Amino acid sequence: MAEGTSAAAEESPRPHGGPVEGLTVEHRTDPLGVDADRPRFGWRTRSATRGWRQGSYQILVAGSPDRLTAARADIWNSGRVRSSDSVAVPYAGEPLRASTRYHWTVSVWDAEGRTVGTAPPSSFETGLMSTDGVAGWDGAQWIGMRGKAPNSAGAPMLRKEENLRIGRRRQVREARLYITALGVYEAYVNGHRVTVEQDGDPTIELLPPGWTNYDARVDYMTYDVTDLVPRAPDVTLAVVLGNGWYNGRVSDGSTYYSKDGNALAVKAKLLIRYSDGTAQTVVTGTDGGWKATDTGPIRADDIYDGQTYDAREELPGWTSHGFDDAAWSDVERVAFEDRYPDVRLLAYPGETARFIDRWDQRPRSITVATGVTGQDGSPNGRGRIVVDPARTVTDPAKAASAPVTIGSGETAVFDLGQNMVGVARYGVRGPAGAEVEFRFGEMLNDDSAGADGPEGSVYRANLRSAKATSTYILKGDPQGETHQDSLTFYGFRYVSVTASETVTVTRLTGKVATSAVRETGTVTTNDPDVNKLASNIRWGQRGNYLWVPTDCPQRDERLGWTGDTQVFATTGLYNVDAGVFLSHFQDTVVDSQAIYGADKAQYTGVAPGGRYNFPGGGSGWADCGVVLPWTVWQMTGDTAIVERNWPSMTRYLDWIRRQTGDTYAGQGSLTGDWLAPQKTSAQLMSDVYYGYSAQLMAKMARAIGRAAEAAEYERLFGHIKQAFITKYLSSDGGRVTVRSSLGEASPIEPGSDPHQKTEDNTQSALLWVLKLGFYETEAQRRALVGHLADNIGNDAAYKEAHPDSIRVRYAENTLSVGFLGVNVLAPVLTDEGRADLAYKLLHQDALPSWLFSVKNGATTVWERWNSYSEDAGFGPVGMNSFNHYAYGAIMEWMYAYMAGIARDPDSPGFQRFLLQPHLDPTGKITRVSGTYESPYGEIRSAWAVEGGGRALAYEAVVPANSEATLRLPAASAGSVHEGRTPLARVSGVRFLGHSDGVSTYRLPSGRYRLTADLR
Repeated sequence: MAEGTSAAAEESPRPHGGPVEGLTVEHRTDPLGVDADRPRFGWRTRSATRGWRQGSYQILVAGSPDRLTAARADIWNSGRVRSSDSVAVPYAGEPLRASTRYHWTVSVWDAEGRTVGTAPPSSFETGLMSTDGVAGWDGAQWIGMRGKAPNSAGAPMLRKEENLRIGRRRQVREARLYITALGVYEAYVNGHRVTVEQDGDPTIELLPPGWTNYDARVDYMTYDVTDLVPRAPDVTLAVVLGNGWYNGRVSDGSTYYSKDGNALAVKAKLLIRYSDGTAQTVVTGTDGGWKATDTGPIRADDIYDGQTYDAREELPGWTSHGFDDAAWSDVERVAFEDRYPDVRLLAYPGETARFIDRWDQRPRSITVATGVTGQDGSPNGRGRIVVDPARTVTDPAKAASAPVTIGSGETAVFDLGQNMVGVARYGVRGPAGAEVEFRFGEMLNDDSAGADGPEGSVYRANLRSAKATSTYILKGDPQGETHQDSLTFYGFRYVSVTASETVTVTRLTGKVATSAVRETGTVTTNDPDVNKLASNIRWGQRGNYLWVPTDCPQRDERLGWTGDTQVFATTGLYNVDAGVFLSHFQDTVVDSQAIYGADKAQYTGVAPGGRYNFPGGGSGWADCGVVLPWTVWQMTGDTAIVERNWPSMTRYLDWIRRQTGDTYAGQGSLTGDWLAPQKTSAQLMSDVYYGYSAQLMAKMARAIGRAAEAAEYERLFGHIKQAFITKYLSSDGGRVTVRSSLGEASPIEPGSDPHQKTEDNTQSALLWVLKLGFYETEAQRRALVGHLADNIGNDAAYKEAHPDSIRVRYAENTLSVGFLGVNVLAPVLTDEGRADLAYKLLHQDALPSWLFSVKNGATTVWERWNSYSEDAGFGPVGMNSFNHYAYGAIMEWMYAYMAGIARDPDSPGFQRFLLQPHLDPTGKITRVSGTYESPYGEIRSAWAVEGGGRALAYEAVVPANSEATLRLPAASAGSVHEGRTPLARVSGVRFLGHSDGVSTYRLPSGRYRLTADLR
């Protein structure tokens, strides 16, 4: 199968080779379309020698692989640089040329000056190196179908044929396609769909070029289509355009949105280079033979509503040479840049959303319903479906491939076993004109009051106004027809199929699409429930990292909520190689700040677009603009995101200061601790986030050499702390209290009890006070930890002492935090010496808890703690997503504390990091294994409690050119051994001390198998 290759060319790491490997440019492997003037280089080293450190390096960049020697490198020779740096090393050679492939390698010496080796040559290719949409585009225009009314039926299809200049002495050497759209596109070259490489095979992208603030920035893609331009005398370029995010109600409220619709358009340049050094381009324009029609099979497409495909309208061969398009319309220029003259056209830098075949989901069961019975005054009055046992398949092995025949008035329900994001691929056989509807949902109805249909049918009330339906009209092929939608996506586990006539559905498959492509971390335990939780978190990230980090993939929302993004970002970066993805989203956040933010300074609640953005009171969500650069820097070690966003971040902090002055209060919060069972003052949450952002700004300022500004933000943090203590910390009666009842909770939270009051000493308030050190004495700190423990413990004595608290409704050892407390809960507890409570919360399956959803059948993380239960049914339907990753932020703790692979905040990027495994005091988890592919290589931390709790076996891997601080539970320092040797006496290991049952060491790189006595 022919294929093109995208800018995110090779997502899978190369197999282990020599001592220098893993070469990246701009954090990608062999990327195309690099637009950075000074691209950043990275590599990893491997060594069996314990304690190996890089002493120096030399980077060579050349125009061809044969010139990659110190004497012949014609682009850049860095010379031998004494440094251990191997992450984000900036290019410092001559200016790079557009649309040019460069080859590079790096040689490495160890700390003693000995030669280690030279990496196999790698490459990168520049993009058009412009932002104005003119330079480098060779006159390519935005074009669309002439006379096409926006929102009219039929997806525009555009095509052009061009003669090539090949001859006996002139052959095609290489071909590149640069393409973008206002809307989304499918691209074809010579009859072949342009694809990307994934896991060594071609795969299809979903909805390129993604979603941006179109009036500020549009991304273009770069593909290597050399294999699609054969030795034939001509080339055909064809495109299908869809509405995407540009022309649907998903963008309602955005500055570019039009209720009457926007004209869809494509802009493309096909660059063909010949063996004799000449070149030819095929570009979009109004005077070059481009033709268009909207009479093809895609009759309707919408992000929320789905897609309608009429196979009777297919136009065989329209993407290939020789198709007769004489009856098609001409094209016209779409005057997009006239409307938005300052828009930037930029190369997409990261992971495109694509289908991952290895995650395909096949049916676990198929149920055929012939009608409904029992509509007789039962609690919901909806009855239950009547099942035909002859056509119902409950054996997963058989259901995976079983054909199902249904007639008019019947319904087949496919259970794919996993809530996912993507589309369904299906085969169907039946008469021409038969209409088959595939409706998607996350849950099945039961007999609860919250159900929206008969028991056993697909529950869709939580989709709100989204139709989420794939409609296919058959052409009547007796051999059967196969289809999958290409201009929309769905969030689903279940597919409900109905037909206007008798049809047979075959091979229905859930095709999973994601931008979370390359996984970098794993955590596994001996507890199947905790493992299921980790799986649910990972699946939620796959589904919601789709071009932008979204809040939900199924209902009429699917937006880039910034609060959700920032609380989950560390978990997201552990799980997958998402640094570029999140950095790109930060660019979108900055664009939204300038378009939608108050005074062009406040960060927004949603990015991109203007839907649901609040002009004021954005704390916790707006702070994403500061928290996200901090998090990406901490996890990758690359300060570029901090430097690039510094003006934007300071504008935001300055704006808050102007709003609140010397009160040092936060800007306010309309959302507060979103969906928390126990209500905290929204203003208190705003005040702590103001302090948090100021604290992070101070640390980032020092990292990029802005000492004066760092000192200024440290002073600001001190003022915020003192103002907070004065307002919220009470010592009346000798008892310290966090007065988190001062003010209302979120005024806009749907489904909440309007009579529920905010309370003092809520979990979220106590957590943030402890995290930020918003207290004056150690005695206060101990008292606050005690309050937190009492609140979580929630025993009979606590409930008796707090009869008006919402906590009386819930079980012992339950959490009561919302979105702004969930990622700090377990880390703060553990840092404060209460890992026992963190583990009790992890194991809890009563409401509210992480395992409550697992116990109730979840396969992804839910938006609400009470989204559903087998006892109570469905939660508030106004906002109830069953795929919502925010509460999955607990996995950050699972990596950093349970497995113990933690970043060192004083050494971002894991060149120096922490190994701090925390054992489970409850005894339920006795084995944990964690891995994380850091910028320096794979870190491993695995522990097992043995001998009836008396001994610990521990394994660790510290990658070459890095070191770790190990904090290992042990009865004494002398009981920690590597083999028969006390670890403190192992060569290269530095013993740092023993206290409170923990021995601390500095470990050089290498592999370790340790044992320790626990008592």
